[in-house]
Amino acid sequence: MKKRQLGKSDLFVSEIGFGCMSLPADQQDAEKVLQVAIDHGINYFDTADLYNHGENEKIVGNALKNYREQIILATKVGNRMKESGDGWVWDPSKKWITTAVHESLKRLQTDYIDVYQLHGGTMEDDADEVIDTMESLKKEGLIRAYGISSIRPNVIDRFLTKSNAVSVMMQYSLLDRRPEEWFPLLEEHHSSLLSRGTLAKGLLTAEGLNRAHKTGEYLAYSKEELLKTIEQLQALGTPITALALHHVLEQKATGSMIIGASSTEQLLETVEAYNTEVSGDILLEARKITKQVKYNEHRA
Repeated sequence: MKKRQLGKSDLFVSEIGFGCMSLPADQQDAEKVLQVAIDHGINYFDTADLYNHGENEKIVGNALKNYREQIILATKVGNRMKESGDGWVWDPSKKWITTAVHESLKRLQTDYIDVYQLHGGTMEDDADEVIDTMESLKKEGLIRAYGISSIRPNVIDRFLTKSNAVSVMMQYSLLDRRPEEWFPLLEEHHSSLLSRGTLAKGLLTAEGLNRAHKTGEYLAYSKEELLKTIEQLQALGTPITALALHHVLEQKATGSMIIGASSTEQLLETVEAYNTEVSGDILLEARKITKQVKYNEHRA
């Protein structure tokens, strides 16, 4: 599997990154899926302290500790669980981040995190404090690089402008092309896109039409528009999952596509689609079929 440089860091990530949130909760079942990922050249693994109350980090840490030098491990911070265990609150403070990073390191059974991501963000956050905290963690050797996971244009703009962030995780797919407006900004600041939602909740898979009938409208698409769009994409004669993956990979800003899988079968289907050649002409037709809209909120 090909690798790409993540922003201006010295990290080279596989074009498919593994989104660990969808892993089975059973350790052995999870390890089977992660082993298949490693066997197929995936080296980027993305989790968060929030996933399953930290249990996801524990599973990932147990499964990957013997591969630590071969992989790039990413996790996220900013959502602090309530003491009651009932939900969480947003907390991007220095105090919480410096506490949370040590808790994540312990769960992940590692001395350092390769990519530490702010798991959200608002314009009310003290961005300077967040960035200073991340830079301090880098100097201490607790993290190698940092980024942000957000879909808010104003938050992303401020964070990139003020920081040395190497990545921005955003929902991006053929059916959600809103981030394209901001790719020049990522390129200007030498930061890479980590795409999530690349398969649009399964709408861009072989089961897409069935899912569309159940889902109804999706973002800027009415149910009727969604069904028509998926039918047109399928009519291009290339597996729709391959179209979805290669559309994202063709973007210069892309570092890695974060794809989840709860079974080895799902993961192997994604790898097969990744290995399917898709011509530039077909991708151009696919983009003509889909909508290119912009974010309406969080711009000022």
